[in-house]
Amino acid sequence: MTNRKTNFKPAFYLVVTLLSVFALHTASAAKIINVESKNSTAQTVLGSTVIPYKEVTLSAQIPGRVITINGDVGTTLNKNDLIVKINDDGIQAKRRSVLAALESSQAALRNAQTQYNREMVSPRSKDISGMPGMGLPTMMDIYMTRPMYEMMGDYNEGTNRYSDLMNSATGVSQAKSQVMQSWSQLSEIDAKLTNAVSTAPFTGMILAKMVEVGDTVQPGQPLIKLGDVRFKRLKADVPSIMVKNLSKGMVVPVTISGSLKTEARVAQIYPIADPSRHTVTVKFDLYTNINAAPGMYAEIKIPNSTQKSEKVIVIPKSALLPGRSLDSVLLVKNGKSELRLVRLGANQEDGKKVAVVSGLSAGDQIIDEPPATAKSGYMPSDEVSKSE
Repeated sequence: MTNRKTNFKPAFYLVVTLLSVFALHTASAAKIINVESKNSTAQTVLGSTVIPYKEVTLSAQIPGRVITINGDVGTTLNKNDLIVKINDDGIQAKRRSVLAALESSQAALRNAQTQYNREMVSPRSKDISGMPGMGLPTMMDIYMTRPMYEMMGDYNEGTNRYSDLMNSATGVSQAKSQVMQSWSQLSEIDAKLTNAVSTAPFTGMILAKMVEVGDTVQPGQPLIKLGDVRFKRLKADVPSIMVKNLSKGMVVPVTISGSLKTEARVAQIYPIADPSRHTVTVKFDLYTNINAAPGMYAEIKIPNSTQKSEKVIVIPKSALLPGRSLDSVLLVKNGKSELRLVRLGANQEDGKKVAVVSGLSAGDQIIDEPPATAKSGYMPSDEVSKSE
């Protein structure tokens, strides 16, 4: 039995040594610090939403049935890639009909131009086959009948020639008008055929689908929402009284989804305010490496210069006694510590420190990083002496 008890002594000494080292490390971590007084960093937290750098909603331009959708939500498309196509069989049939009418009008134009040229070279007013014959040979009609008619006032060669030329010219103009009308109808149909296909105006991602293949759509009906998510922004409605605290290019702290802390730069401040809510829309640019999706909630901290800069008592959060239901610290007086309850305010210096509303004054001494077992009367030097 004596040998077995003796075998436990090395283990006992090892445990005592480890406890001594732990106590010495805890004592060295705790230290006495002075309570500081600093200017308060007053900020207003506003809610915002992550949005793409650019966003468009593609709508139907013609009625018809959707026959193609190139991708689902989250699909990335390059510029000019096909997104949605609407059935255009009816428009294609009208186009063929207009092409036939165009060919007919072009043939009519060629015939009218030929008749005009014929009138210029061989006027109908001088055609002897159309003159009154009076039973005389054609030669006699040329030299006798026509001069006699002109003398009697029943015939005027110049007037007839002018009338024939105008008739031929009018035929040419009308034929040209028919050709132009056919070309206009063809251009209109080609534009409708172009509107039957929706392409990506820029490289982006499909953010939402409002239709599916087989749906019948009408002009103006939304089809696809496309956004450029390579760059992201925040969009916030800032109260008009606080807009003066912002300027283009200014950097403000941001928290995305409650955990991701980063910064954003003021990119755009709208020149007008919402008359119903009295807010101004402001957009902030995010860093390109930020992992955030459109639609996420974000909080923006905007400096509030309307509040006066006041002195506040600030202590490190590590000075608070751990595991206590009420916030408390160890206040050092006359070489000894005593428990002091404190009332805390807003976080300071990105949450590393906290403001103290009551319980401490500037210049007081407290113990920073006290151990969990510390209580009134505890001093870091006592732990060091005990461990030694």
